[in-house]
Amino acid sequence: MAASDQQRPEIVVGLVATPPDYPAKVVARLTAELAGLLGERVDADVRWTVREGWGEVAPRRDGGVEALLDDLARRRADARWDVAICLTDLPLHTDGVPLVARTSARRGVALVSLPALGLRHLRAVRAAVPELVGRLLTDARQDRVPPAGEAPGELASQVGAIHRVVGETDAGELGYVASQLIGRVRLVTGMVRANRPGRALLGLSKLLVGVFGTAAFALTTSTIWEMGDALGPLRLTAIMILGLTALVAWLIIAHDLWEKPDRETPAELARLFNVGTILTLTLATAVSYLVLFAGTILAAALLIDAPVLEQTLQRPVDSTDYLMLAWIISSMATVGGAIGSGLEDEDTVRAAAYGYHPDPGGWRDEKDG
Repeated sequence: MAASDQQRPEIVVGLVATPPDYPAKVVARLTAELAGLLGERVDADVRWTVREGWGEVAPRRDGGVEALLDDLARRRADARWDVAICLTDLPLHTDGVPLVARTSARRGVALVSLPALGLRHLRAVRAAVPELVGRLLTDARQDRVPPAGEAPGELASQVGAIHRVVGETDAGELGYVASQLIGRVRLVTGMVRANRPGRALLGLSKLLVGVFGTAAFALTTSTIWEMGDALGPLRLTAIMILGLTALVAWLIIAHDLWEKPDRETPAELARLFNVGTILTLTLATAVSYLVLFAGTILAAALLIDAPVLEQTLQRPVDSTDYLMLAWIISSMATVGGAIGSGLEDEDTVRAAAYGYHPDPGGWRDEKDG
């Protein structure tokens, strides 16, 4: 069996992640199974070898892909890969619509924008990469892989509302673009997924300490009990929304998370970055609010006896009163937690900003020498 494997022609596929953050995690998971997928979907008579690495330069923010493709082509040539695929978390676009993927047969490389694949982009990338590899090898007329005719459309079947367009200057340039509406919705949700709201939630430890400290203090104040009894659900809802909005706004302003258009960042891309940042922080703070609400209910039930609460409110109480009390305390504590957010480490908070990445110095990996 080993001798038979050595006799089969070998094709080396390079998987490159840029920047080396979330895309590197996707590359690591895909590398373990890509050879098998290529054998099933492209050519079973080829010995597939998969290499992984990081991009050597920071991806450009101007919405174009040529610089990334050129960098990837140089990497492919230096490493002596047959083809190379780059996965990036940069939202790409062409002619005003989201660009999902781009192949360049002339350079033997392809690029995939993970956010454009939506929430389930790991599943979609499993479909995309074998298709792109097959497309590259077919367009380059390599004799080791039989012509596959038109692309099998596995990517389009996994991610709806995608179609292919051929580059105007080079017939070997093939792009996958999404629709104007559905594609943008998928792009934004994919950006939030790639930005990992859970990381933002866990990183804001001092904020959570401030929130819980404020809630604990408010829980012992009888005036808050009376306010909770006097305010109805509509006003409590408004206070909750205002509290969450104030916290997200404070995080953005205090830590300079707002992306401003400039020469390197077009207005459209800056808007996407800001939307991704706002949604990430909103989701993280909403989850923290629910955790705080549940904890406050438990603490109120353990610390405040019903007779004591009845004496303050001058009426019988039930479980609804504890829920209303936890509601107003959680909302007020959320506003107080904004003060704690100013104590966070700058890099920890800035990790929630979609356009933020560490200094690209040192990105070059040494796996291939």
